[in-house]
Amino acid sequence: MTAFEFRQVDVFSSEPLKGNPVAVVHGADGLSDEQMAAFARWTNLSETTFLLEPTDPAADYRLRIFTVSGELPFAGHPTIGSAHAWLEAGGKPRGDRLVQECGVGLVELRHQDRIAFGAPELIRGGSVEEESLVAIAKGLRIEREAILDAQWCDNGPGWIGVMLADAEAVLAVVPDHGVLGDHKVGLVGRYPEGSECAVEVRAFFPADGVAFEDPVTGSLNAALGQWLAGRQLPESYVASQGTVLKRRGRVHVASEEVSTGSTTGRTVWVGGDTLTTIRGTVEI
Repeated sequence: MTAFEFRQVDVFSSEPLKGNPVAVVHGADGLSDEQMAAFARWTNLSETTFLLEPTDPAADYRLRIFTVSGELPFAGHPTIGSAHAWLEAGGKPRGDRLVQECGVGLVELRHQDRIAFGAPELIRGGSVEEESLVAIAKGLRIEREAILDAQWCDNGPGWIGVMLADAEAVLAVVPDHGVLGDHKVGLVGRYPEGSECAVEVRAFFPADGVAFEDPVTGSLNAALGQWLAGRQLPESYVASQGTVLKRRGRVHVASEEVSTGSTTGRTVWVGGDTLTTIRGTVEI
């Protein structure tokens, strides 16, 4: 067995134990796929990550992200938490921004007041099939008419974004996970104008036949920002997530115009506060 530097980082909260934890193993180049998968199963967290040397010269480090059941090409809170761990361990970015290499390619991160990632392009966007919306409504135990809008928000995990009337409606949902089935659903509803947060977000997904609600979800908030920021929501806003689970997640979303030559587009930045809660070594 070999000893590796290890951190567990709480992401999307300035208060200890109120965000979403990610386990981070440093210097993991010597680990096999099987060892990474076994350690991720053992931590039993939603995600465990492994920091490695980059293979792309433009990247500062490479990241592999595992759930208890497999590997993900990208995930939001593991990206932010791993960047926090890399910087805290003495990592020095090559430029003004961090560049992470992962399954979806290169992901840029800012690291000023808080760490934020530039949302990767959606793998799938656009409208959701009516058959799926009927099934989702049934799984959420709400009327079909309660879904005001919906869109595919898939940047890797396969989210379907669902808008309800308001934050109160989102918080009131008690899903039937058996009926919800394989749908990965992200709920969003507005708070009244002038509130601390613009929206409440909840995320439901199945894994290995067991249904979960994720405490705070970077990938979902990124895709919701690509869908809603500057359209149905302000260009910059704060989302609350985890309230029902006794967490206090705060996700900072900002949509910014980006010009590249003659082309103009938008980048959505997703950030949050981070805290290391466990620091030490792990033998694998």
